[in-house]
Amino acid sequence: MQITTGTLGAQPFLKGMSLKHLKLLVGDAMPVEFKAGEAIFDEGGPANRFYLIRSGQVALQSPNDADHDAIPIETIEAGGVLGWSWLFPPYCWHFDARAITPVKAIFFYGTRLREQCDGDHELGFELMKRVSAVVVERLQATRCRLAEQAKQLPLPI
Repeated sequence: MQITTGTLGAQPFLKGMSLKHLKLLVGDAMPVEFKAGEAIFDEGGPANRFYLIRSGQVALQSPNDADHDAIPIETIEAGGVLGWSWLFPPYCWHFDARAITPVKAIFFYGTRLREQCDGDHELGFELMKRVSAVVVERLQATRCRLAEQAKQLPLPI
């Protein structure tokens, strides 16, 4: 599958982006696939990738210790964004990501995107606005999960 400006422009995350910027991004866009159960990235690892999910489901989760299961944060589906940590120092993942089902995505190198943002501040501002909205969404999802877990804890005496 070849990635085109039309393919990118149809992705919800990039909808409405200028043709000039889509042309910059298309040169670095690559199709990628993951099998069900496959790790996409692990918390603490170097955040140097960014994905636009085309099909399938990805579990975003916070790892726990060996005695407990990972804490689910969010399920990312077709049209969703995976990976914002490439944009913010220290450029390491804040969660784990695992394919729940087979996943098809569009892949970008985060390091290359940062270089492009440094060279084109309009592109940088556009991506920063869009990624910031994703960060806020993830923080809200995390807050909701923590509130759900708090309800299950015994009340202090």
